[in-house]
Amino acid sequence: MKGSWNIVKQYAPWLGLLLCIDGFAALLLWLADVRAFRALTGVILLATVLVAAGALAAAGYRAFRREQAFLEFLNTPDEKHEEMLVKLAGPAQTVSVRRLGETLRDRERLCARATARAEDYEEYVETWAHEIKTPLSLLTLLLDNRREEFPESVGYKLDVIRNRMHEYVEQMLYYARLKSTHKDYLFEQLDIRECVDEVLEDYRILLDEKKFDVTFPAAAGPADEKAYVDRRGLYFILSQIISNAVKYSGEDPTLEISFSRSGYELMLRIRNSGMGVRSCDLPHIFEKGFTGGTGDGRKNATGMGLYLAKGIAGEMNLKLEAASEWGKGFEIRVSFPGAVSYTHLTLPTTSRV
Repeated sequence: MKGSWNIVKQYAPWLGLLLCIDGFAALLLWLADVRAFRALTGVILLATVLVAAGALAAAGYRAFRREQAFLEFLNTPDEKHEEMLVKLAGPAQTVSVRRLGETLRDRERLCARATARAEDYEEYVETWAHEIKTPLSLLTLLLDNRREEFPESVGYKLDVIRNRMHEYVEQMLYYARLKSTHKDYLFEQLDIRECVDEVLEDYRILLDEKKFDVTFPAAAGPADEKAYVDRRGLYFILSQIISNAVKYSGEDPTLEISFSRSGYELMLRIRNSGMGVRSCDLPHIFEKGFTGGTGDGRKNATGMGLYLAKGIAGEMNLKLEAASEWGKGFEIRVSFPGAVSYTHLTLPTTSRV
């Protein structure tokens, strides 16, 4: 309705001219022959209405086609769509349409080059990260096989350095994956407790060195700890949470890991007895580069771990939340929705390594 009224306003001068011509013709007819004027008044009015309606319909259709052509031109600013828009816009708009076309095509070329550079960078980062894993694996094998040759303190420092290097490589790899347009998540039903145990085993040396007391309180309800999730993504999320607990641990550290289920949703809670997070810092805990201002763990932190964990969790349809009171520990909650919540996700059809 609004579009039709705009068309009427646009062509109002021409409609006024048409009415003036009809009025003038009627006046001449009345002066020439009153009886003929009376007989033809209805015909004149009907003809005027039909001509006006036809003109407005034609103008409306042309405006609609012009609008559609403009939208298609914005979406695909090639020469074909440009010529179509020029024909519909008229000679007065030709120069503007040509300039707009050149600008849009220049922007498309710039975007294409930027996309190509970003894809090259992502490919380079992933290749570099995978390549660096080989010497890290050799270093791990060397440390495991010749551990008795090193003093205990030296062996621990080497383990810390190795784990830190591995963590940084993983963070770089998942940062590239988070920013990439190509996703390779592979969802399957997993036992979340087994995934947690796998991460704890990989961090066993650091946990033992810090003398962590790791506990699994018994669940109040049935022990169903399975959920649909991507294994690699979940491992990364859990490893960042455990690593964060190690970095910010205090004296007599504890790690309490519990499961609960509400309907189809599985909740994993990982609570440590560290220094906790101040209430003013808690809203920023998942922000990129945020390390807080507490404890010795800050100097060993990059502020990327929980940021990446939050991002990967969001892409996997998981919910990651933090809770803490200053001086009373820190808790991360991971919520796994039921299988019905994954129906909107597009799962990859290609295999991965």
